[in-house]
Amino acid sequence: MKGNQEVIDTLNQLLTGELSAMDQYFVHGLMYEDWGLNELHTRISHESDDERVHAGKLVQRILFLEGTPDVASREPLNIGKNTQEMLQNDLNYEYQVADNLRKAIALCEQKQDYQTREILAVLLEETESDHMYWLEKQLGLIGRVGLQNYLQSMI
Repeated sequence: MKGNQEVIDTLNQLLTGELSAMDQYFVHGLMYEDWGLNELHTRISHESDDERVHAGKLVQRILFLEGTPDVASREPLNIGKNTQEMLQNDLNYEYQVADNLRKAIALCEQKQDYQTREILAVLLEETESDHMYWLEKQLGLIGRVGLQNYLQSMI
């Protein structure tokens, strides 16, 4: 099915964001593992896997719309130097992804591509209710119990 080129281009921009987030989570996960923060390593590795699934859904839709997926492009990564900075950088990335998804959903409405809109709505729900919520909760815990107590609970 020949899709709207503006929608395809937007899907490729979203794909770049998902792949970049996947890479950032991947690096942060390995850093947590290296530091012995096994709970964080496990969760962040899960987040990296989720981003790969999101990227896969975008690639499938781009292909369906007879576009060419751009799997080479990446946005700059924001690799943190400590746990709190890493969590905040990941949260900032998720905020950006959610904003981009909202704009893409609006474009799909405008172009009357309702199936793509539905796919993006699911990605937005997962981004907001899982990724962003969990990261906000972790930063809130650090604020309430202190960084050292938080880190101890992540060993």
